[in-house]
Amino acid sequence: MKIAVLSDIHSNLPALKAVLRDIENLQPDKMICLGDLVGYAPFPNEVVSIIQSLNIPVIMGNYDQGVGNDLDDCGCAYRTDEERRLGVISIEWTKKMTTSENKRYLRNLLPRYQLTHGSYQLLFVHGSPRRINEYLFPDRPDENLVHTMMNESANVLICGHIHRPFSRKVQDVWFINDGSVGRPKDGDWRAGWVLLTILDNHALQIELRRCEYDLEILKTSYANSKLPTKYYLDLLPNKVL
Repeated sequence: MKIAVLSDIHSNLPALKAVLRDIENLQPDKMICLGDLVGYAPFPNEVVSIIQSLNIPVIMGNYDQGVGNDLDDCGCAYRTDEERRLGVISIEWTKKMTTSENKRYLRNLLPRYQLTHGSYQLLFVHGSPRRINEYLFPDRPDENLVHTMMNESANVLICGHIHRPFSRKVQDVWFINDGSVGRPKDGDWRAGWVLLTILDNHALQIELRRCEYDLEILKTSYANSKLPTKYYLDLLPNKVL
């Protein structure tokens, strides 16, 4: 069984299209989106429309929650006052531009999704099983990760939110982050997603994939919007590790 998982698209239409082409080429049995469809980039409505048309399980991200409910806060963690200032511009712009129909869709996304295949019980969330905006970074201590699954029966946790792909096994539980389609934060600008394959011998294969796409579309769209150009500059290819 092959499962494609993507998240944190953040209104980046060309990145989403590149990932969907890659997914189509690999022909998975199932596709799941872990949320954060909107925010930061200029194509919220286009991204929501495409994801909705796929008819797949879609989990609510913290940004989807903020925009869908017209909140002043996206549930993001800001390190500096400047990050917070730009973040306010982003969520206000996105709320203004997202249609009421698409906001309704965002409000009704799933809180979590579960899937069982053979010996694997897979739990899909945005941040963590505990909170929509909890950051499960890859350097968390083993006991901390184990604690997040204390009330869960799943042995595979797949999440997004931190925009940094990783896979790690702790005490027979897999912790997997699919990265980010539209706004990676691991130094590699390319759109990220993960392909999970449960093999006939019951092994779990984890493939963290990256896709290049044309940034020129974003450059023009940012220039024509009132979004901070820093969000575009953060994606430039010279950030590749």
